[in-house]
Amino acid sequence: MSLVKFYQPENQVPLEMHKVRVVQKLNLLPVEERLRAIQEAGNNTFLLKNKDIYMDMITDSGVNGMSDRQVAAMSIADDSYAGSATWDRAVDAIDEVFGVRNVLPAHQGRAAENILAETFVKPGKVALMNFHFTTTKAHITRLGGEVVELVAKKGLVPQSDDPFKGDFDLENLKATIDEYTAERVAFVRVEAGTNLIGGQPVSLENMLAVTDICHDKGVVSVLDASLLQDNVYFMKTREPQCKYMETKEIYHLLASKFDIIYFSARKLGFSRGGFILSSDAKWTNMMMEFVPLFEGFLTYGGMEVRSIEAAAQGLIESLDMEYINQGPEFIAYLAKELDDYGVPVIKPAGGLGVHLNCSEFVPDMPHNQYPAAAVGAAVYIAGGIRGMERGTVSEQREPDGTERYAELELQRLAVPRRVFTLSQIKYCADRVKWVWDNRDIIGGLQWTSEPKVLRFFFGRMKEIGYWQEELAKKFRQDFGDSL
Repeated sequence: MSLVKFYQPENQVPLEMHKVRVVQKLNLLPVEERLRAIQEAGNNTFLLKNKDIYMDMITDSGVNGMSDRQVAAMSIADDSYAGSATWDRAVDAIDEVFGVRNVLPAHQGRAAENILAETFVKPGKVALMNFHFTTTKAHITRLGGEVVELVAKKGLVPQSDDPFKGDFDLENLKATIDEYTAERVAFVRVEAGTNLIGGQPVSLENMLAVTDICHDKGVVSVLDASLLQDNVYFMKTREPQCKYMETKEIYHLLASKFDIIYFSARKLGFSRGGFILSSDAKWTNMMMEFVPLFEGFLTYGGMEVRSIEAAAQGLIESLDMEYINQGPEFIAYLAKELDDYGVPVIKPAGGLGVHLNCSEFVPDMPHNQYPAAAVGAAVYIAGGIRGMERGTVSEQREPDGTERYAELELQRLAVPRRVFTLSQIKYCADRVKWVWDNRDIIGGLQWTSEPKVLRFFFGRMKEIGYWQEELAKKFRQDFGDSL
């Protein structure tokens, strides 16, 4: 990775090692129309229309900027139902990156989770993980399993200087396997770049220790590698033992230690689709029958072949530090801008995006008025910026119907790779700063329509009182005729 210092240090910013060749026109509505749009969407940013959004920071999944080589690769796709040359090229790419050729396709990451759950989870089984992801947990509990989170205590501290807050509590992992017995443990899952606690990475040392514990105790080890390229960046820049390792060396080492790796190619690969892979064919053979049942034939698995070609090229590019540094460095820049403004964010900056600590925006708001969703609505009203709730709304209720309150109430502002300019990042920081300065206006939300599963995707809420109208009025007072 190149080191480029600016002659005038005060002008130091992340430097892109690419140029923009295709652009998409954006639309920034007046604040009154933004107020209308968020209320019509039931205060759920997933239900906003793209035409009503200026900066779409809801996710980095499937919305990253593709490279010219990815676009070119799409033109040679082989759409044969079986025996596709496109699939052969995808396996070659996975072999290059991970050093394995036992590969199964899935149409995206959560489809891979479904196959894993169908294979390993039965009623009474438990899946141990550093931290759950929404769809992962839903697949496991749907089949009668239980999720136990074993992230180290440092992972739930909003602001610290610990470089690897996604690490497992290793002693707790050993004790929990012994408590449940190995027979009851469906698998141990490590999530690289723990999504729901701020995109915090896991150290290579910790990952390898987890696999050693699993092998010693006869438990299946699984790596969710969807955010692995960010995690590898942090390993290379924060973990001394990784500083002089090649990126490919880290990928290969992990693939040799974990029993199973799966990932969303919407994230790792900057395309669409998903993959499950293993260095031992016995694991992919166990899961193989579910692919044609749920996904499609074994050489496409529900993926469109052009997306497979783009993912294969994107995987090769995930070895290049000049490519994979773009996310973490832009995220770190935005996090520092906000931190310098006094806005509470998760520190240190992780991968995927910047995470606002909403419990500090509205410290007196109870969890059941959904502070992270309320702050997200306020950010949209202030700037046409769509983030994602990563707090209590993203949890699922307990079996008895009571709320499971989130450990952290976060509003995530994802930074898709190679999409936003630095001026847009600074605009985001400015509008979030305004929301912070006017945080006393923000009120709570209440459900008007609450789905039982994955409610954050399509549930609807309304404001408690009329705080959103007051916020829009204050914006107009402060900004005049400005959008």
